[in-house]
Amino acid sequence: MRNNSIFIAVLFSCLSWAQDSLSDDKVNINFSGYIDGYYAYDFRNSKQLTKQSFFYNHNRHNEFNINLALVSAFVSYQNIYAKLSFHGGTYVDDNYINENTKNINEAYLGIYLDSAKKSNIEFGIFSSYIGFESAITGTNLTLTRSILAENSPYFMTGVKYNYKPSNKWMFSGMLSNGWQRISKQDKRIAPAIGTQLIYKPLDNSTFNWSTFFGKEYYGTHLGMRYFSNLYWDKSWNSKWRTILGYDFGIQETNSKNNKFYHWMSPVLIAQYTINDKWQSAVRFEYYQDKENIIITTSSPFDTKGYSLNFDYNINSKAKFRIEGRYLDSKEAIFYNNKCNNFSLTSSLSYEFN
Repeated sequence: MRNNSIFIAVLFSCLSWAQDSLSDDKVNINFSGYIDGYYAYDFRNSKQLTKQSFFYNHNRHNEFNINLALVSAFVSYQNIYAKLSFHGGTYVDDNYINENTKNINEAYLGIYLDSAKKSNIEFGIFSSYIGFESAITGTNLTLTRSILAENSPYFMTGVKYNYKPSNKWMFSGMLSNGWQRISKQDKRIAPAIGTQLIYKPLDNSTFNWSTFFGKEYYGTHLGMRYFSNLYWDKSWNSKWRTILGYDFGIQETNSKNNKFYHWMSPVLIAQYTINDKWQSAVRFEYYQDKENIIITTSSPFDTKGYSLNFDYNINSKAKFRIEGRYLDSKEAIFYNNKCNNFSLTSSLSYEFN
């Protein structure tokens, strides 16, 4: 930890020096940050530290804690740019448990390939191109993330090409180290392929299709994984916004007989803006993973979820949120051998830039 602190201090000293010495060349440096403190209570949990094993955000039970503390620096000069972000919190502890590099949120270098900045290449560690819910949960419609978002990649490592021919269309292609992986660790894992297609027919409507193709483990077998995420984000007017999403994945379980299992999850979120200060959102979701490909529980995972949250916008940067979430499973997968679960989560977040 001491080495990380020294590195961060040296980094920001260098960035400050670069800004002062190269100001005539129009080097732009922007700093931003985010912090999210929370308290959560799982009404089925009497002994465990965490709410559920398949959640990675706001997952401490009956405890005040920091979900995510994040600081970022974005540097650009002519057609080259870079971003470096450091983070900490219980989200990091839970979601980066298999990584040696835990404190880096993003670290990438990019270059525009044309003067109109329609195409660019980026290399490094990125936030995932999959899904509609960020790890910076203050920007999401609901306080907690959907089950499908919690169990698809938060981050990817590799090289990415982006092409934006117009304001309506954007395409990205990526070679990565695999499904939410910074370092491969297993040399038998070949680079994975990912794509993203975004279509914005109107300013208030976005269609997104993201894919992943690569070899991943199911138990001890290394087999192909094919995954697709679709969503439609629509603001209907000044009051209503909805997101309709769907995940579908296929995992090869035995290369000798071409046996495949699948998982899938639809979700619908609707947000209503009450006034300048208050917002509310409801979520309906279903996640089916009967062979425990992605979510490992004591029995097949077949769960419906419902949530309701209320948000109070303290100002343009700070937000207080509270959410009730009910999960209903076909199997007794929750604490105390129960088929259902109810939890309350509250959060106070602040973002600066």
